Amino acid sequence: MSDDGALVLFSGGQDSTTCLAWALERFSRVETLGFDYNQRHRVELDRRAILREAMAGMNPAWLRRLGRDHTIALDALGKVSETALTRSTEIALEAGGLPNTFVPGRNIIFLTFAAALAYRRSLGHIVGGMCETDYSGYPDCRDDTIKALQVALNLGMDRRFVLHTPLMWIDKAETWTMAQDLGGRPLVDLIVEDTHTCYLGTRGERHAWGYGCGTCPACELRAKGHAKFVAEAA
Repeated sequence: MSDDGALVLFSGGQDSTTCLAWALERFSRVETLGFDYNQRHRVELDRRAILREAMAGMNPAWLRRLGRDHTIALDALGKVSETALTRSTEIALEAGGLPNTFVPGRNIIFLTFAAALAYRRSLGHIVGGMCETDYSGYPDCRDDTIKALQVALNLGMDRRFVLHTPLMWIDKAETWTMAQDLGGRPLVDLIVEDTHTCYLGTRGERHAWGYGCGTCPACELRAKGHAKFVAEAA
């Protein structure tokens, strides 16, 4: 198991792109992992290769450290999930207070598969963009969930994985700031132009913060964070 190698959960969105830059600054070997679960916004997967190539070209150290990319098909997750992320249905709050974009168990499943791959690839660190400061209330994004899962994975695989969540305690404006601190204006511009966050998979309209429908919860969070980031930088 390598103490200087990391596997980043890399969806092609703003948060995971920022986390990839964070990992490239810290680990000597960084591999990426994406999941195809027939998500409604599957267009995000198409952004991954574009983003990896652009980030490798930004920094010679990042180019040296960026390793293999992996994609795992999780069709079963899409089939068992009756959610607005896996079905063409209107986004709304459910009776329990959670939005119907919540895919039960998604991050638990993602991190379990990531650990299995990290085991095979001899990578000791797993990096994810989970956050409970500025999010939609998903219980599998909470710090307690990630800490509990780290214990379970280490026990179940008899390895010492460290699960990193660099965005856990920051809001979306601070995520934009982190990207700027890590990669300067080129990384911020890349995130605006080439990452995808919109739950509906819309890439038609270009906003100041990037492409998206502008009204789904993911777009609203991203837009609000970008506006605050710009205002604080002025």
